[in-house]
Amino acid sequence: MRHMISALLYISLPVMANADPAALSDLRTGDMKKLAVHSEPVASSDVAFTSEDGDEMTLADFGGKVVVLNMWATWCAPCREEMPHLSALQETMGGDAFEVVTVATGRNPRPAMETFFAEIGVDNLPLHTDLRQELSRSLGVLGLPVTLILDREGQEIARLQGDADWSSDSAMAIINAVIADGQS
Repeated sequence: MRHMISALLYISLPVMANADPAALSDLRTGDMKKLAVHSEPVASSDVAFTSEDGDEMTLADFGGKVVVLNMWATWCAPCREEMPHLSALQETMGGDAFEVVTVATGRNPRPAMETFFAEIGVDNLPLHTDLRQELSRSLGVLGLPVTLILDREGQEIARLQGDADWSSDSAMAIINAVIADGQS
């Protein structure tokens, strides 16, 4: 059944090359029903955060890519459930057109972050941090986890509060539609 759904979603992508909010909303099934698709893109943030290498960066550093931006913390139980799905999404779809970006917000010491990822078997997502929660506040994050979909221009086009299966057929169809929209 999963393969049939995947095939149907894949076949529908060319029709959705100019994905609009209604088209994205129609792709939401399962956990993705919690995804709030904005009627118009929302300006993102230019607030700096710390890269896993210790350098300062902003969301503009991912310009030209569709981004799934996940705000999380080591103490967040739903984050522990969600992170392997984000890892699988990055494994399946990550590349020149798309990237999963994870940012730990608040006090999350690097050793605790590394332990968190090791315990859940995640080794392909970044350990970026937002120690003072400035990025989180600028994005209106009010609880964790929160995941935003940013278009190639860095604008927020959708937001999901809480954990979700980001490796689901529905999630991948939504991401594929957003990627296809930017290529038309």
